[in-house]
Amino acid sequence: MAKRVFSGMRPTGKLHLGHLAGALSNWVKLQDKYDSYYGIVDWHALMSDYADSSGIRQNCREVLLDWLGAGLDPEKATIFVQSHVPEHVELHLAFSMITPLGWLERCPTYKEQIINMRNKDLSTYAFLGYPVLMAADILVYKAEYVPVGEDQSAHLELTREIARRFNNFFGQVFPEPQTLLTATPKVPGTDGRKMSKSYGNAINIADSPEEIWEKIRTMMTDPARERRKDPGDPEKCPVWDLHKVFNEDSGEKEEIAEGCRTAGIGCIECKKKLYSHLMTRLEPVQKRRRYYESHGDELDEVLREGAKQAHGVASVTMREVLQAIGFVER
Repeated sequence: MAKRVFSGMRPTGKLHLGHLAGALSNWVKLQDKYDSYYGIVDWHALMSDYADSSGIRQNCREVLLDWLGAGLDPEKATIFVQSHVPEHVELHLAFSMITPLGWLERCPTYKEQIINMRNKDLSTYAFLGYPVLMAADILVYKAEYVPVGEDQSAHLELTREIARRFNNFFGQVFPEPQTLLTATPKVPGTDGRKMSKSYGNAINIADSPEEIWEKIRTMMTDPARERRKDPGDPEKCPVWDLHKVFNEDSGEKEEIAEGCRTAGIGCIECKKKLYSHLMTRLEPVQKRRRYYESHGDELDEVLREGAKQAHGVASVTMREVLQAIGFVER
C-alpha cells in the first residue's frame, strides 16, 4: 500500500507562479506515488482574517481552480476543504490539551508573522495555537510524509513532538510524519523580491496573456543595463531567474545569458522569450482551469467526494483517539 502524504494551503486568493513552480508541481508528481491528501485549510485563513471573513469562500474556489488547472487529479488524490471534515478541529482540541505553551511561544514562524503582519491583530489564542491545528491536519490522516520546503521543516518537528507527547500519555496512536523535502526554485516577483500577493508583485496562474505580458514587460532587470548597449549580469536579473524556472531550452538559456553579459540581446527581447516559454507552460493549465470554472457542478462534486473520502479516514482516527484517551464511546 502506498504511503500517505498530506499537505495544505491557506485560501488567500488566486495562486501565482511561485505556487505553480514550487508546491503544486511537486504535488502533481506525488499524487502518482503516494496516497495523497490535499486540503484547502480555511480554518487557518480565519486565524488572520477573522475581522473580515467575507472573501474566504471565493478564495477557496480560486485555490481549487488553480489546483485542478495545475494538474491535481481527484481520481488520484483526495482534495477537500478543511472545514468540511470536522475531525480536524476535534483533534485540534484534543492536542491543545497536552501541548505546552512554551512550545508555541518559541515557534519561529509565530514570532516572524507577529512582526511582519502588523496590519492585523494576531494576539489571539487561535493564532498562537495554529501549529496545533496544523499538527491535527496532518495526524488526523496519520500521514507518513509531509512535503515542505527546507524553511518549513521546523513546523513539522513540532508536529512530531505533539505526536510523541500524545503517544506517551495515551499509547501508540500516531506515526511521526517525516519531511518530504520539496525543491523550492527561486521565483521572483515583478519587483525582484520574492513573488507574493502581499507585495503586489505576483504573476497569477489565472492572469490573461495580456496581463502576463504587461507584468513581464515592466519587470525590473539588472540595474546596470540602463541602455540597450550596456552589458549586464543575468544573475542580478529577476527575469533571468524566471527563465531558469520556466525555460527548458538549455541552449537558448545559454545564449540569453551570454547575450545579457555582452549586450548582444536587449531586455525586451529577453522578456519576449520568457513570455513565450511561460505561456507554453500555462496554456494547458489555464485551459483546465477554464473548464472547471464553467462546470461548477463538477467543482462542487470534487469537494463533496473529497470530503467524503477524507472524513472516512479521519473518523476512524478520531474513534481511535477517543478510545485511547478513555472517553465514553459514542
